[in-house]
Amino acid sequence: MQPSFPDKTYYKIGEVAKLADLKSSVLRFWETEFTFLRPEKSSSGQRLYTKQDIETIQQIKHLLYQEKYTIEGVRKRLKPQRSRCPEPQPAGQEQQDLRSILSQVRQELVSLRAAL
Repeated sequence: MQPSFPDKTYYKIGEVAKLADLKSSVLRFWETEFTFLRPEKSSSGQRLYTKQDIETIQQIKHLLYQEKYTIEGVRKRLKPQRSRCPEPQPAGQEQQDLRSILSQVRQELVSLRAAL
């Protein structure tokens, strides 16, 4: 039975460490070893974990400590599950349209700043 955690959008590293019963240093180390474990960072550099990140951490912990997988074994086991499809890049004309829109927005912002 997995422990329940508070219903929040983001969790700080200390909270995640307590929920997973791990040290913060272990979580930071795992970020260097597992490319699929990349929490967002706030403007101040604080790691912000999601529920999906916590579930991934719990899977990693289970595989390493209970199933006795190696770090490489965990990478191979979880990589296919966690691989994210890359965002489609806009094609030529779409990219030009986006640049045009951004240019117009920038011009409007500059004119607003000048008016202040």
